[in-house]
Amino acid sequence: MKNINITTLDNGIKIVTEKLNYVQSFSLGFWFNVGSRDENENNNGISHFIEHMLFKGTKRRSAKRISEEIESLGGYLNAFTSKEHTCFYGRGLKDNIAKTFEVLADMTQNPLFASEEIKKESSVVIDELYDIEDSPDELIFDKFESNVFNGNSLAFPIIGTEKNISSFTKKDLFNYINENYTVNNFLIVASGNVDHNEIIKLAEKYLKKNFKKSENKKRTLNLSVASDLFVEKDTQQVHYILGKPTYGYNNVKRISVAVLSHILGEGSSSRLFQKLREEHGISYQINTFLNSFYDISTFGVYFSTNDKTVKKAEELVLNEIKNICNKKVNKQELDRAKEYLIGNMLMSLESTTNRMNRIANQILYYDKIIHINDTIKKIKSVTKEEILELSNEIFNSNDIANGSLTRVILSSKNFLLDKAA
Repeated sequence: MKNINITTLDNGIKIVTEKLNYVQSFSLGFWFNVGSRDENENNNGISHFIEHMLFKGTKRRSAKRISEEIESLGGYLNAFTSKEHTCFYGRGLKDNIAKTFEVLADMTQNPLFASEEIKKESSVVIDELYDIEDSPDELIFDKFESNVFNGNSLAFPIIGTEKNISSFTKKDLFNYINENYTVNNFLIVASGNVDHNEIIKLAEKYLKKNFKKSENKKRTLNLSVASDLFVEKDTQQVHYILGKPTYGYNNVKRISVAVLSHILGEGSSSRLFQKLREEHGISYQINTFLNSFYDISTFGVYFSTNDKTVKKAEELVLNEIKNICNKKVNKQELDRAKEYLIGNMLMSLESTTNRMNRIANQILYYDKIIHINDTIKKIKSVTKEEILELSNEIFNSNDIANGSLTRVILSSKNFLLDKAA
């Protein structure tokens, strides 16, 4: 691809840029291949906490100055932590990329981790944890993944636990940085009106820290059959997930699962939306989901309804699963799902931040750039026969009782529905 350039510096840091002449801005990301999956029970939440703390001041800049230097130029800084990655990124106009690079480099190389700031930020992050606890439609997904990945580090919530958050010390943070913010875990990606050679020069100028090399990650996964889980919460609605693990980014079948997901429950024309919301009017929120990691994904159905209609809603979901397992989808429905998937993907690429994220994920997961046309070709090649075969493989005759699908129910009433066949 002519507009994408990849360079590995002498110190081992990889730089990837995508040149887009038709925009006046850029998105620049400093990526570290570390997340909650790399933690343990005693330090769960530390990746996310470090993400917060890198904005709290360096040897040269206060927290306020970090924000002011970028916002005074019309840009902004942000960050996120996932179960497998941490990213610090900036957006701005093309002429301001040098300042954005300098600030990100300072944040990631020279954090102070002042004890008073650690104490204050722990309170902020604990408030964030409480916000999640107060959001049942968010909390239930954490509970679902903790349940189906029980015994594996993927079960850990990204935000961690209140006990861990309140106990992190300066020494803990620096030790974790030294072990995980290493040269072979570090990737710089920029998309927009950027010059590749300029990014290289900025890296050579501002990346002075000796990022040591760490051992290659060995992320293991041992799955066991998950049990149904009830989460008691004082809520007006019943929140419900039915799902299981399936193929991750490293398996070509994941694209077929994405198409299946769109047919079953993504978008207002999907089967489940039409059945539960439009035809029966018993659920405002109804959708399928596919949350993917390198070697595995979680796939399933989420809905919320009241306690009088939850049994009916479950029956309708199971009936639609039976239908998709028993009969091939028609061509019109399959084509509509493909176009929906392709359309959403192409529209997302109108954002330089989304483009930067896409490039980074491809390098981190595949160590190469996959052309968008190749992805579209794979989506278009999915057949009715594949969807039928995949449906039966995933849903395993849709018998909940045999453990092929796991239910997580969050409700104010302490119940689990009768097992359905």
